[in-house]
Amino acid sequence: MEAIRDIKIKKGKFAQLKTDVMKDWELYVMLVPGILFLFIFNYLPISGIVIAFQDFNIFKGILGSEWVGFNNFIRLFSSADFALIFKNTIIISILKILILFPLPIILAILLNEIKNLRFKKTVQTVVYLPHFISWVIVSGLFINLLSVHGGFVNELIKSFGGTPIPFFLSKQHFRGVLIFTEGWKEVGWGTIVYLAAITGIDQEQFEVARIDGANKLQEIIHITIPSIAPTIILMFILRLGGLLEAGTEQILVMYNPVVYEVADVIGTYVVRVGLGTSDYSFATAVGLFNSVISFVLVIAGNKLAKRWFDSSIW
Repeated sequence: MEAIRDIKIKKGKFAQLKTDVMKDWELYVMLVPGILFLFIFNYLPISGIVIAFQDFNIFKGILGSEWVGFNNFIRLFSSADFALIFKNTIIISILKILILFPLPIILAILLNEIKNLRFKKTVQTVVYLPHFISWVIVSGLFINLLSVHGGFVNELIKSFGGTPIPFFLSKQHFRGVLIFTEGWKEVGWGTIVYLAAITGIDQEQFEVARIDGANKLQEIIHITIPSIAPTIILMFILRLGGLLEAGTEQILVMYNPVVYEVADVIGTYVVRVGLGTSDYSFATAVGLFNSVISFVLVIAGNKLAKRWFDSSIW
């Protein structure tokens, strides 16, 4: 009897799904290109991870290349460079999270408090624009600004009697350059999500708070921040999943051999050592290691958020 009931339930669900699809078939048709794009460019390439367990030869292909098991991973973990690049990746990512993650939230709250609509839109446009500039151009811009010879910042330092600082050649300052340039480029764009969350807050809450005598700071602390907390947690979990990414594209166009010791991360190591020497198996092994750790971090972050804040992605 239970089996019959389960079959009936499944048939009922299938009939409901069929009804829903037929009702909005145009929307489902519009989904097809996106689904195909994801399948072709995101799911089909997953089969390529088998290269991580081979001594891949581009001429022999996947089927003809020699199977080496976990040798590429052993090579990675036993490498003299692994500890250093892993340390750099963690340090740079954590610094970016600690310093940059709160900034879009603060900026979104400040923008929301601007009452002059024209001024607000102007500020939004100005802070969003750097996101659309490529890292190559950003790198060139800051190389000129921070140059020892004629750079605006060093000229300002010299005018106050200081000594010019070679920011892009200094192990002490290079990580600071990475954090500052990413903040300049991405913080404004990051405010979009939080602004959308703030605009969804019931305005009656603010009106009641004003009647009770609350000031702006109290409204922000007791209404705005708690209301957007689920969005903050969601973005933090997603950011946690990218902990080992650390800004590969940014670092690639900015760093040089002088600062490898403090700036060489997993992504740049893959490009420099793996792809740079056509060692595709090793590069794939490093990438797979990166992906597995990111997956574990997202799962763990989601569970912790659900336990501590009763809010999660799923």
